[in-house]
Amino acid sequence: MSLHALEPGKTAPLHDRDAAPPKDLPAGEELEQEMAELAGRMDELATALYAEGRRSLLVVIQARDAGGKDGTVRKVFRAVSPQFLQVTEFGRPTAEELSHDFLWRVHSKVPPYGHVGVFTRSHYEDVLVVRVRELAAERVWKARYEQINDFEKMLTQNGVTLLKLFLHVSREEQTRRYRKRLAKPEKMWKFDPGDLDDTAHWDGYTEAYRDVFEKCGTEHAPWYVVPADDKDARNLLVARLTVKTLERMDPQYPAPEFDVEEMLKRIG
Repeated sequence: MSLHALEPGKTAPLHDRDAAPPKDLPAGEELEQEMAELAGRMDELATALYAEGRRSLLVVIQARDAGGKDGTVRKVFRAVSPQFLQVTEFGRPTAEELSHDFLWRVHSKVPPYGHVGVFTRSHYEDVLVVRVRELAAERVWKARYEQINDFEKMLTQNGVTLLKLFLHVSREEQTRRYRKRLAKPEKMWKFDPGDLDDTAHWDGYTEAYRDVFEKCGTEHAPWYVVPADDKDARNLLVARLTVKTLERMDPQYPAPEFDVEEMLKRIG
């Protein structure tokens, strides 16, 4: 199965059943083998992108709490050398960040040319949590859809390719992951009591995400909804999409600016 981008102007229902893993995906050793092959290919392409040094890839990962953002980064993007991988997690805005426009803190974290950047949460929090928690007036967050589209269009016109992923988990799976975190001391640090407050706003976030897909899904920066109840299936789908995007970018190693034969002669 290959995931398809949402059509511009279209949204997704986000039913719980849509979070289940596709039935036609490989499993067990076959899945592990494909993941290994994708990791190798991702490494090749990311290395060529770094050598080329003219463009970058920005992967935006959004999800509900316990949706698997951190696990996806660990399992999928470890294939990219730390030398040219940039991971940014956006938490609650600081006082300084709040004293600027909402995109100020995001723009400086866009990966430089030659790099693969991953955002766990992003500028979309300013039309999601800000909307659901009523942290800004409706007229303020509604204006941000167009501002985000303009921002992303500017990035793509300047050599940044965007891959926007929503990791879709069901309510039941989110609850199971919360319980698992609270059952293990080494997992408890990831649990935030405030997450339960967001769970109470499940329907509000669903509506907010649907509007994000409809209003901020564009030809130059479409959205993909990744079924994420099964972690292995999620990682495989994200790896496939990342490799497919890099292959479409088709980074090329630069030609040497020196005479290769002459250098070989000098080396002896």
